[in-house]
Amino acid sequence: MRIAVLSDIHANAQALEAVMGDVVSQGCEHVFCLGDIALAGPQPKEVIEYVMAQNTWTVIQGNTDKMIAQFGPEVMEFLDAQYPIMANAMADDVSIIDDSHRAFLAQLPPILSLDVEGCTVLLTHGSPRANNEDILPGMPLEYVEEIIQGTSEKLILCGHTHVPCGYQTNTNQTVVNVGSVGRPMTKEPKVCYAIIDFSQGSFEVRHRFVDYDNVLAAQIMSQRGFEGADKLAELLLNPGQRHV
Repeated sequence: MRIAVLSDIHANAQALEAVMGDVVSQGCEHVFCLGDIALAGPQPKEVIEYVMAQNTWTVIQGNTDKMIAQFGPEVMEFLDAQYPIMANAMADDVSIIDDSHRAFLAQLPPILSLDVEGCTVLLTHGSPRANNEDILPGMPLEYVEEIIQGTSEKLILCGHTHVPCGYQTNTNQTVVNVGSVGRPMTKEPKVCYAIIDFSQGSFEVRHRFVDYDNVLAAQIMSQRGFEGADKLAELLLNPGQRHV
């Protein structure tokens, strides 16, 4: 079975359209989505509705999905203190979407363990122990092993950092960060996702990098109008720090 694994769409409809075109062309039979569907991107309502309509996908909740679902003074206070532009984006997102969209994000599981063709797979957003924990390239293997301690799945999938990477641990587990569809933080601002081929308990993983119309996405983003929207638009053209 060939499965596409997407994460961190962040309301980027142009990136999602491009990645789904590639998913179809690559013959993928199913999609795993690791969360962060909507926050701080060009078109939150359209992207949430697209994901809601995919009744064959397996979707888990990202940290920003949880924030949108639990939107209120505490969430805004937390964001405003650390990431004021994200606070502005959150307030604007919530004004665009409705209760059905928030209810969809609220009911998503934060973590999910599955069996695929005899291979155990753990779907996470950040890490098995926290939805906002980073798994990045170049980390000491001992630290990665500490992060996944207590898990038994053969393959652990994550996103959150917007930077793809992978690790093979001494416990014979594979950890793969699939990167970001909607806000890639790689040198080239291309859509990034993973394709996994499963067969009889084994698997093969490869990252895919896909061009998309990031100029149009940036234009739509900048037209959102809230303070800082132009900076989020610039990140779609020239990736920099994930948090602004």
